[in-house]
Amino acid sequence: MSAILRNRHRRSVKEKAVANLKNVVSGIGVCAAIAVPCWFLGEALPVVGGPVFAILAGMAIALVWKQPARGTVQDGIAFTAKKVLQYAVILLGFGLNLAQIAAVGAESLPIICSTIATALIAGYLLYRVLHLDSAIATLIAVGSSICGGSAIAATAPVIKAKDEQVAQAISVIFLFNVIAALIFPTLGSALGMSNEGFGLFAGTAVNDTSSVTAAAAAWDGMHPGANALDDATIVKLTRTLAIIPITLVLAITVARKENAAGVGAAAGVGGTDGTAASDPAANAEIATAAPATTKPLSGFSLKRALPTFILLFLAASVITTVAVAAGADVAVFAPLKTLSRFFIVMAMAAIGLNTDLVKLVKSGAKPILMGLICWICIAAASLAMQHTLGLW
Repeated sequence: MSAILRNRHRRSVKEKAVANLKNVVSGIGVCAAIAVPCWFLGEALPVVGGPVFAILAGMAIALVWKQPARGTVQDGIAFTAKKVLQYAVILLGFGLNLAQIAAVGAESLPIICSTIATALIAGYLLYRVLHLDSAIATLIAVGSSICGGSAIAATAPVIKAKDEQVAQAISVIFLFNVIAALIFPTLGSALGMSNEGFGLFAGTAVNDTSSVTAAAAAWDGMHPGANALDDATIVKLTRTLAIIPITLVLAITVARKENAAGVGAAAGVGGTDGTAASDPAANAEIATAAPATTKPLSGFSLKRALPTFILLFLAASVITTVAVAAGADVAVFAPLKTLSRFFIVMAMAAIGLNTDLVKLVKSGAKPILMGLICWICIAAASLAMQHTLGLW
């Protein structure tokens, strides 16, 4: 009898796995179907680029094909927006080498530090002036300063943000990501920026990997022979490492507040002579508050703070560096880089499909205003630092 039950359980698990796989594949297929024409449009109109066409197409389709009507296809769309984008970044590593990473990353470090500090200071001031919810203000400030959705995803569990707060912050960040992807390449041309300069600008002034790659890819399309995408990706991934110290500081801050609240609760239920209250309910409250002091960093995760795809990107770069040093032709890695670009277009289509413009508009003016000001401050700081350092 037990053998029969085990066999039934195995069949059930297998059937669920097959069903989940079908759901994911169907969603990936939808994104690929949108990406193909956008890819060719991007080739025909490089001034816009395939990633931007895909974002706009996804957003337009999302207005009439909303998530509830998508059913299980949404699983694959979500997979494409997150995982396929990460795969695209990993594949980009096969077109780079560590010497280039060290050179570009070191050169960009002063600009990265300046833009992060500017965004965090601006975010704190706006939080005080606009009287915003602290969780939303923190998510927008961190998302603007570091790497958009990835930073928000890493920060949200640390500060115990609600799902709607996370969604609102991501929507605000994404709005200005799209605007940046659309206008920054033209702005860079108008300012007379070099290819390297625009790579630094895109990597430090745009806050999400998707829009960084979209803006840089559009720039490369406008300037044949340019390679701003590689520089922007390196700068962006260098900037992403700031997630670790910032989330660690936030985790310590939250833990201290929880500890203080736990001590205050314990004091509030204690007797007038400082001993514990005799009321069993009060003692239960003290016991409930106690765990806050025993796990002060329970919200911090090094794995969440340092995404695996960054490590794999670096590993891909190591493979490329060793192969080139051994005499391999760089052109061997060209197909992987092309596949990476197509994955980016697919991911942009998925992100567009996941964007609710109506909800974004209804979410309130203050978060959007905060995102706008942080975005402007970051762009201005990046340009100012480049000018000061003589890079532009």
